[in-house]
Amino acid sequence: MLTNFAKPIAAVLGSLVLAGSLTACGDSAAAGDKTVTVYSADGLKGENGDGWYDRVFKDFEKQTGIKVEYVEGGSGEVVQRALRERTNPQADVLVTLPPFIQQAGGKGLLAKYAPQGSDQVSGADKAEDGTWTSVVNNYFGFVYNKQELKQAPTTWEELLDGKYKEKLQYSTPGVAGDGTAVLVKAMHDFGGKQAALDYLKKLQANNVGPSASTGKLAPKVDKGELLVANGDVQMNFAQSKSMPNLGIWFPATQGGRATTFALPYAAGLLNKAPHSENGKKLLDYMFGQTAQRQVSEIGGGFSARTDVKATDANAIALTKLMDGVEVFEPDWADIDKNLQSYVDDWKSATNS
Repeated sequence: MLTNFAKPIAAVLGSLVLAGSLTACGDSAAAGDKTVTVYSADGLKGENGDGWYDRVFKDFEKQTGIKVEYVEGGSGEVVQRALRERTNPQADVLVTLPPFIQQAGGKGLLAKYAPQGSDQVSGADKAEDGTWTSVVNNYFGFVYNKQELKQAPTTWEELLDGKYKEKLQYSTPGVAGDGTAVLVKAMHDFGGKQAALDYLKKLQANNVGPSASTGKLAPKVDKGELLVANGDVQMNFAQSKSMPNLGIWFPATQGGRATTFALPYAAGLLNKAPHSENGKKLLDYMFGQTAQRQVSEIGGGFSARTDVKATDANAIALTKLMDGVEVFEPDWADIDKNLQSYVDDWKSATNS
Protein backbone atom coordinates (compact mmCIF):
# COMPACT_ATOMS: atom_id res chain seq x y z
CA MET A 1 0.00 0.00 0.00
CA LEU A 2 1.26 3.47 -0.82
CA THR A 3 2.71 5.39 2.08
CA ASN A 4 2.67 9.17 2.32
CA PHE A 5 -0.23 9.02 -0.14
CA ALA A 6 -1.25 12.62 0.32
CA LYS A 7 2.26 14.04 0.35
CA PRO A 8 3.27 15.77 -2.90
CA ILE A 9 6.56 17.15 -3.99
CA ALA A 10 5.11 18.64 -7.80
CA ALA A 11 0.83 19.36 -17.56
CA VAL A 12 0.82 21.52 -20.48
CA LEU A 13 -0.32 22.85 -23.70
CA GLY A 14 2.19 23.71 -26.38
CA SER A 15 0.87 27.15 -27.11
CA LEU A 16 -0.68 29.60 -24.73
CA VAL A 17 -4.45 29.47 -25.02
CA LEU A 18 -6.38 32.57 -24.13
CA ALA A 19 -9.66 31.59 -22.54
CA GLY A 20 -10.74 35.18 -22.04
CA SER A 21 -9.61 38.52 -23.44
CA LEU A 22 -6.73 40.02 -21.49
CA THR A 23 -6.41 43.73 -20.88
CA ALA A 24 -3.11 45.40 -20.20
CA CYS A 25 -3.46 46.88 -16.76
CA GLY A 26 -0.77 48.17 -14.48
CA ASP A 27 -0.68 48.94 -10.78
CA SER A 28 -2.90 51.96 -11.42
CA ALA A 29 -5.86 49.74 -12.36
CA ALA A 30 -9.04 50.90 -10.72
CA ALA A 31 -9.73 49.28 -7.37
CA GLY A 32 -13.20 48.38 -8.59
CA ASP A 33 -11.96 46.35 -11.58
CA LYS A 34 -13.72 43.01 -11.09
CA THR A 35 -11.30 40.69 -12.91
CA VAL A 36 -8.48 38.34 -11.98
CA THR A 37 -6.10 36.72 -14.45
CA VAL A 38 -4.67 33.23 -13.96
CA TYR A 39 -1.67 31.80 -15.83
CA SER A 40 -1.78 28.03 -15.40
CA ALA A 41 -0.37 24.73 -16.56
CA ASP A 42 -3.15 22.63 -18.07
CA GLY A 43 -4.90 19.65 -16.55
CA LEU A 44 -7.29 21.29 -14.11
CA LYS A 45 -9.72 22.63 -16.71
CA GLY A 46 -12.06 20.01 -18.18
CA GLU A 47 -12.24 19.01 -21.81
CA ASN A 48 -15.99 19.66 -21.71
CA GLY A 49 -16.21 22.39 -19.09
CA ASP A 50 -16.42 19.80 -16.31
CA GLY A 51 -13.04 20.20 -14.62
CA TRP A 52 -12.04 21.49 -11.20
CA TYR A 53 -11.17 24.93 -12.56
CA ASP A 54 -14.52 25.13 -14.35
CA ARG A 55 -16.42 24.58 -11.09
CA VAL A 56 -14.11 26.68 -8.91
CA PHE A 57 -14.03 29.66 -11.26
CA LYS A 58 -17.80 29.56 -11.83
CA ASP A 59 -18.56 29.41 -8.10
CA PHE A 60 -15.96 32.07 -7.31
CA GLU A 61 -17.41 34.43 -9.93
CA LYS A 62 -20.92 33.85 -8.57
CA GLN A 63 -19.82 34.47 -4.99
CA THR A 64 -17.61 37.53 -5.59
CA GLY A 65 -18.65 39.02 -8.93
CA ILE A 66 -14.97 38.83 -9.98
CA LYS A 67 -14.49 37.43 -13.50
CA VAL A 68 -11.65 34.97 -14.00
CA GLU A 69 -9.55 35.43 -17.15
CA TYR A 70 -7.70 32.19 -17.83
CA VAL A 71 -4.49 31.61 -19.82
CA GLU A 72 -3.23 28.04 -20.22
CA GLY A 73 0.21 26.87 -21.29
CA GLY A 74 3.09 24.50 -20.61
CA SER A 75 4.46 24.55 -17.08
CA GLY A 76 7.63 26.25 -18.22
CA GLU A 77 5.87 28.43 -20.77
CA VAL A 78 3.61 30.17 -18.27
CA VAL A 79 6.64 31.03 -16.14
CA GLN A 80 8.51 32.36 -19.16
CA ARG A 81 5.52 34.47 -20.15
CA ALA A 82 5.29 35.95 -16.65
CA LEU A 83 9.03 36.57 -16.76
CA ARG A 84 8.76 38.49 -20.05
CA GLU A 85 6.00 40.61 -18.53
CA ARG A 86 7.64 41.27 -15.18
CA THR A 87 8.05 45.01 -15.85
CA ASN A 88 4.38 45.24 -16.81
CA PRO A 89 2.60 42.26 -15.20
CA GLN A 90 -0.56 41.07 -16.93
CA ALA A 91 -1.49 38.20 -14.58
CA ASP A 92 -2.35 37.93 -10.90
CA VAL A 93 -2.06 34.23 -10.07
CA LEU A 94 0.42 31.63 -11.35
CA VAL A 95 -0.24 27.88 -11.12
CA THR A 96 2.44 25.49 -12.35
CA LEU A 97 4.39 22.34 -11.50
CA PRO A 98 7.82 21.71 -9.98
CA PRO A 99 10.53 22.59 -10.78
CA PHE A 100 8.96 25.58 -12.54
CA ILE A 101 7.23 26.94 -9.45
CA GLN A 102 10.63 26.97 -7.71
CA GLN A 103 12.03 28.69 -10.81
CA ALA A 104 9.35 31.37 -10.61
CA GLY A 105 10.12 31.94 -6.95
CA GLY A 106 13.85 32.06 -7.56
CA LYS A 107 13.44 34.70 -10.26
CA GLY A 108 11.42 36.93 -7.93
CA LEU A 109 8.15 36.56 -9.84
CA LEU A 110 6.09 35.66 -6.79
CA ALA A 111 4.89 37.78 -3.88
CA LYS A 112 4.65 36.45 -0.34
CA TYR A 113 1.08 35.49 0.47
CA ALA A 114 -0.37 32.71 2.62
CA PRO A 115 -3.91 31.95 1.40
CA GLN A 116 -6.57 31.22 4.00
CA GLY A 117 -6.45 27.48 4.66
CA SER A 118 -2.85 27.09 3.55
CA ASP A 119 -1.88 26.53 7.18
CA GLN A 120 -3.45 23.08 6.70
CA VAL A 121 -0.98 22.28 3.88
CA SER A 122 2.07 20.28 4.87
CA GLY A 123 5.22 22.36 5.29
CA ALA A 124 7.01 20.24 2.69
CA ASP A 125 4.39 21.25 0.15
CA LYS A 126 4.93 24.99 0.22
CA ALA A 127 7.77 27.45 -0.14
CA GLU A 128 9.75 28.28 2.98
CA ASP A 129 9.60 31.96 2.04
CA GLY A 130 5.80 31.92 1.67
CA THR A 131 5.67 32.58 -2.09
CA TRP A 132 3.80 29.45 -3.24
CA THR A 133 1.69 26.60 -1.90
CA SER A 134 0.58 23.30 -3.44
CA VAL A 135 -3.12 23.62 -4.24
CA VAL A 136 -3.83 20.25 -5.92
CA ASN A 137 -1.72 17.19 -5.16
CA ASN A 138 -0.84 14.95 -8.06
CA TYR A 139 1.53 12.21 -9.24
CA PHE A 140 3.44 11.56 -12.45
CA GLY A 141 2.38 8.66 -14.65
CA PHE A 142 1.97 7.25 -18.14
CA VAL A 143 -1.11 6.31 -20.18
CA TYR A 144 -1.74 3.46 -22.60
CA ASN A 145 -4.54 2.40 -24.98
CA LYS A 146 -6.51 -0.33 -23.20
CA GLN A 147 -8.18 -1.51 -26.42
CA GLU A 148 -5.00 -1.97 -28.47
CA LEU A 149 -2.91 -3.28 -25.56
CA LYS A 150 -4.73 -5.96 -23.60
CA GLN A 151 -2.59 -5.20 -20.56
CA ALA A 152 -0.50 -2.22 -19.54
CA PRO A 153 3.23 -2.25 -20.17
CA THR A 154 5.19 -2.66 -16.96
CA THR A 155 8.77 -1.66 -17.72
CA TRP A 156 10.72 1.06 -19.50
CA GLU A 157 12.51 -1.68 -21.47
CA GLU A 158 9.25 -2.88 -23.04
CA LEU A 159 8.85 0.50 -24.72
CA LEU A 160 11.92 -0.20 -26.86
CA ASP A 161 9.99 -2.95 -28.69
CA GLY A 162 9.33 -2.35 -32.38
CA LYS A 163 5.55 -2.41 -31.91
CA TYR A 164 5.84 1.02 -30.30
CA LYS A 165 7.61 2.60 -33.28
CA GLU A 166 5.84 5.90 -34.04
CA LYS A 167 3.22 4.86 -31.48
CA LEU A 168 4.89 6.44 -28.47
CA GLN A 169 5.35 10.08 -27.55
CA TYR A 170 6.31 12.13 -24.51
CA SER A 171 6.16 15.87 -24.02
CA THR A 172 9.28 18.00 -24.15
CA PRO A 173 11.50 18.28 -21.05
CA GLY A 174 12.14 21.89 -20.08
CA VAL A 175 8.87 23.02 -21.68
CA ALA A 176 6.21 20.75 -20.20
CA GLY A 177 6.10 19.83 -16.54
CA ASP A 178 5.20 16.23 -17.31
CA GLY A 179 7.88 16.14 -19.99
CA THR A 180 10.47 17.28 -17.47
CA ALA A 181 9.08 14.58 -15.18
CA VAL A 182 10.01 11.88 -17.72
CA LEU A 183 13.63 12.92 -17.34
CA VAL A 184 13.39 13.15 -13.54
CA LYS A 185 11.85 9.67 -13.24
CA ALA A 186 14.27 8.09 -15.71
CA MET A 187 17.24 9.53 -13.80
CA HIS A 188 15.85 8.02 -10.59
CA ASP A 189 14.83 4.65 -12.00
CA PHE A 190 18.04 4.05 -13.96
CA GLY A 191 20.25 5.27 -11.15
CA GLY A 192 21.70 8.43 -12.65
CA LYS A 193 21.71 10.95 -15.47
CA GLN A 194 23.94 9.12 -17.94
CA ALA A 195 22.07 5.82 -17.66
CA ALA A 196 18.80 7.69 -18.16
CA LEU A 197 20.12 9.52 -21.21
CA ASP A 198 21.44 6.26 -22.69
CA TYR A 199 17.96 4.78 -22.37
CA LEU A 200 16.14 7.83 -23.76
CA LYS A 201 18.54 7.83 -26.71
CA LYS A 202 17.42 4.27 -27.53
CA LEU A 203 13.76 5.18 -26.96
CA GLN A 204 14.05 7.93 -29.56
CA ALA A 205 13.80 5.29 -32.29
CA ASN A 206 10.14 4.81 -31.32
CA ASN A 207 9.31 8.37 -30.30
CA VAL A 208 7.00 10.29 -32.64
CA GLY A 209 8.82 13.51 -31.79
CA PRO A 210 8.68 16.56 -29.53
CA SER A 211 5.43 17.81 -28.06
CA ALA A 212 5.09 20.96 -25.96
CA SER A 213 1.66 19.71 -24.89
CA THR A 214 1.13 16.79 -22.54
CA GLY A 215 -2.61 17.45 -22.47
CA LYS A 216 -2.90 16.75 -26.21
CA LEU A 217 -1.29 13.32 -25.97
CA ALA A 218 -4.04 11.51 -24.04
CA PRO A 219 -6.68 12.03 -26.79
CA LYS A 220 -4.22 10.53 -29.29
CA VAL A 221 -3.74 7.52 -27.04
CA ASP A 222 -7.50 7.11 -26.59
CA LYS A 223 -8.00 7.14 -30.37
CA GLY A 224 -5.18 4.63 -30.96
CA GLU A 225 -2.95 7.09 -32.80
CA LEU A 226 -0.48 6.42 -29.98
CA LEU A 227 -0.17 3.35 -27.78
CA VAL A 228 1.72 5.04 -24.94
CA ALA A 229 2.37 8.59 -23.75
CA ASN A 230 3.34 10.39 -20.57
CA GLY A 231 0.93 12.30 -18.38
CA ASP A 232 -0.05 12.68 -14.75
CA VAL A 233 -2.61 10.96 -12.55
CA GLN A 234 -4.96 13.91 -11.98
CA MET A 235 -5.18 15.01 -15.60
CA ASN A 236 -5.40 11.52 -17.07
CA PHE A 237 -7.89 10.24 -14.47
CA ALA A 238 -10.15 13.19 -15.27
CA GLN A 239 -9.70 12.62 -19.02
CA SER A 240 -10.52 8.92 -18.72
CA LYS A 241 -14.13 9.82 -17.87
CA SER A 242 -14.63 10.83 -21.50
CA MET A 243 -11.83 8.71 -23.01
CA PRO A 244 -12.78 5.07 -22.36
CA ASN A 245 -9.62 3.56 -23.87
CA LEU A 246 -7.27 5.46 -21.55
CA GLY A 247 -5.40 3.49 -18.87
CA ILE A 248 -2.84 4.79 -16.35
CA TRP A 249 0.38 2.95 -15.47
CA PHE A 250 3.76 3.56 -13.83
CA PRO A 251 6.97 2.26 -15.48
CA ALA A 252 9.55 0.23 -13.60
CA THR A 253 13.00 -0.84 -14.67
CA GLN A 254 13.30 -4.53 -15.51
CA GLY A 255 13.18 -6.45 -12.23
CA GLY A 256 12.36 -3.29 -10.26
CA ARG A 257 9.26 -1.75 -8.69
CA ALA A 258 6.84 0.67 -10.31
CA THR A 259 7.67 4.17 -9.13
CA THR A 260 6.30 7.68 -9.25
CA PHE A 261 6.75 10.97 -7.50
CA ALA A 262 4.49 13.78 -6.41
CA LEU A 263 3.92 16.47 -9.01
CA PRO A 264 1.48 18.97 -7.50
CA TYR A 265 -0.05 22.05 -9.00
CA ALA A 266 1.39 24.88 -6.92
CA ALA A 267 -0.12 28.36 -6.79
CA GLY A 268 1.29 31.77 -6.00
CA LEU A 269 0.44 35.45 -6.24
CA LEU A 270 2.48 37.26 -8.88
CA ASN A 271 4.63 40.20 -7.81
CA LYS A 272 3.08 43.58 -8.64
CA ALA A 273 -0.06 41.84 -9.87
CA PRO A 274 -2.46 44.32 -11.52
CA HIS A 275 -5.35 42.98 -9.42
CA SER A 276 -3.52 41.58 -6.43
CA GLU A 277 -6.48 41.83 -4.02
CA ASN A 278 -8.64 39.85 -6.44
CA GLY A 279 -5.77 37.38 -6.81
CA LYS A 280 -5.68 36.92 -3.03
CA LYS A 281 -9.43 36.34 -2.95
CA LEU A 282 -9.19 33.68 -5.64
CA LEU A 283 -6.33 31.92 -3.86
CA ASP A 284 -8.30 32.01 -0.60
CA TYR A 285 -11.26 30.43 -2.39
CA MET A 286 -9.13 27.71 -4.04
CA PHE A 287 -7.74 26.68 -0.66
CA GLY A 288 -11.16 26.71 1.03
CA GLN A 289 -12.63 23.42 2.25
CA THR A 290 -15.40 23.40 -0.36
CA ALA A 291 -12.99 23.74 -3.30
CA GLN A 292 -10.53 21.32 -1.75
CA ARG A 293 -13.21 18.65 -1.28
CA GLN A 294 -14.01 19.03 -4.98
CA VAL A 295 -10.40 18.26 -5.99
CA SER A 296 -11.02 14.50 -6.11
CA GLU A 297 -14.79 14.57 -6.62
CA ILE A 298 -14.56 16.78 -9.73
CA GLY A 299 -10.90 17.14 -10.65
CA GLY A 300 -9.64 13.60 -10.11
CA GLY A 301 -6.77 14.84 -7.96
CA PHE A 302 -5.75 14.90 -4.33
CA SER A 303 -6.56 17.67 -1.87
CA ALA A 304 -3.56 19.68 -0.72
CA ARG A 305 -5.08 20.21 2.73
CA THR A 306 -4.28 17.56 5.32
CA ASP A 307 -7.59 18.17 7.09
CA VAL A 308 -9.68 17.33 4.01
CA LYS A 309 -10.23 13.57 3.89
CA ALA A 310 -11.95 12.69 0.63
CA THR A 311 -14.20 9.60 0.59
CA ASP A 312 -15.90 10.01 -2.77
CA ALA A 313 -15.78 7.33 -5.47
CA ASN A 314 -12.92 9.05 -7.29
CA ALA A 315 -10.84 9.22 -4.12
CA ILE A 316 -11.35 5.48 -3.55
CA ALA A 317 -10.42 4.66 -7.17
CA LEU A 318 -7.32 6.85 -6.97
CA THR A 319 -6.18 5.12 -3.79
CA LYS A 320 -6.53 1.76 -5.52
CA LEU A 321 -4.65 3.02 -8.59
CA MET A 322 -1.70 4.08 -6.44
CA ASP A 323 -1.62 0.85 -4.42
CA GLY A 324 1.81 -0.77 -4.52
CA VAL A 325 3.49 2.10 -6.35
CA GLU A 326 6.69 3.33 -4.71
CA VAL A 327 6.78 7.11 -4.25
CA PHE A 328 10.20 8.74 -4.25
CA GLU A 329 11.12 12.33 -3.47
CA PRO A 330 13.18 14.19 -6.10
CA ASP A 331 15.81 16.69 -5.05
CA TRP A 332 13.94 19.72 -6.40
CA ALA A 333 16.67 22.14 -5.30
CA ASP A 334 19.19 20.24 -7.43
CA ILE A 335 16.77 19.97 -10.35
CA ASP A 336 15.97 23.68 -10.19
CA LYS A 337 19.68 24.52 -10.12
CA ASN A 338 20.70 22.16 -12.92
CA LEU A 339 17.53 21.96 -15.02
CA GLN A 340 18.95 23.72 -18.06
CA SER A 341 22.03 21.50 -18.18
CA TYR A 342 19.87 18.39 -17.79
CA VAL A 343 17.63 19.54 -20.64
CA ASP A 344 20.65 20.41 -22.81
CA ASP A 345 22.10 16.94 -22.19
CA TRP A 346 18.74 15.38 -23.09
CA LYS A 347 18.62 17.37 -26.32
CA SER A 348 22.14 16.26 -27.19
CA ALA A 349 21.44 12.59 -26.41
CA THR A 350 18.19 12.48 -28.40
CA ASN A 351 19.17 14.95 -31.18
CA SER A 352 16.07 16.97 -30.26
